[in-house]
Amino acid sequence: MKIAAERIERLGLLAKEAAAAGDAERARTYVRRARRIAERHRLSLPRKLKRFSCDSCDSYLIPGRNARVRTQDGHVVVTCDCGAHARYPYD
Repeated sequence: MKIAAERIERLGLLAKEAAAAGDAERARTYVRRARRIAERHRLSLPRKLKRFSCDSCDSYLIPGRNARVRTQDGHVVVTCDCGAHARYPYD
């Protein structure tokens, strides 16, 4: 595994821990940094980080706290507090 991929994984874990502790700004910083590293090295974000981060405001999403999760016609719809929607299919 490349160093950049390891760094992205670690930043995802740090973002999750910071969001769970209630430090939203620190979690947002970790998500932004992970996205920046992924862009620079042409890597994709891990699925866990991609699904639990907002594309618009870079918040780490915690369902029930700062995100609303609903199922609708074969899709999971995640709505951030900023109003952005993300839709993911499910079987």
